[in-house]
Amino acid sequence: MKTLFTALMVFASTFLGLAQTADQIINDCNEVTGGKKWETVTAISMKANIEQQGMKIPFELVILRDGRMCAKYSIQGMEITQSAYDGTTLWSTSFMTQKAEKSDSESTENHKKTIGEFPSALNTYKSMGHSVSLEGEEKVDGVDCYKIKMTKKPQLIEGVEVPNIEYYFIDKDSKALIMIEAEIMDGEMKGKIAQTKFSDYQEVNGLFVAYSLYQGIKDMGGQTITFEKIEINPVINEEIFKYKGEN
Repeated sequence: MKTLFTALMVFASTFLGLAQTADQIINDCNEVTGGKKWETVTAISMKANIEQQGMKIPFELVILRDGRMCAKYSIQGMEITQSAYDGTTLWSTSFMTQKAEKSDSESTENHKKTIGEFPSALNTYKSMGHSVSLEGEEKVDGVDCYKIKMTKKPQLIEGVEVPNIEYYFIDKDSKALIMIEAEIMDGEMKGKIAQTKFSDYQEVNGLFVAYSLYQGIKDMGGQTITFEKIEINPVINEEIFKYKGEN
């Protein structure tokens, strides 16, 4: 009986240890990039180039703590808003008509569920109610990483709630975030694994941010985004967020 009790205690402490370890790993990751300094950040502005098929496409992203955001790029002399949220409406620029168009209600609802993940889900997962667990260790491009599973609120796909799970790969040595993976739940790439890789961390106002991102589909290639300028708490022209189409 004593042996069984001891075994159960060891199992319980091991299980709890894994949960605590996941939290600690994330805490270490947040600390090396700025820790509590992130709490003073209300806005981030990023200017970059997207490298795609031998072309460099200028890209700009502005995100605010309150959830407003605007991502736009320039191509063939045209400025296209890829995605923007003004606090009420999620919208984008139609490439064909060059006019602002509202996103569908499902996309808007899914976006609203991400408000509060500022600057990322790693910083605010507890207040958002996301759960995390340590899934083990894996190599990412030769780097030994912790693999952490984060379970978020379900997404809506065609009116049905589906799991919303992401995997975060954190460098065991530097504690920096190296990659995020998530299964694509709809569209032509449904079932494929989306990857975002982070590199070239640089200091900005006492915070460390990745100046290079790789976004793509696992084993299928993707595109690199190289940031040229990142500003913390800049003056923002709030007109960029506002939906300018017909109601």
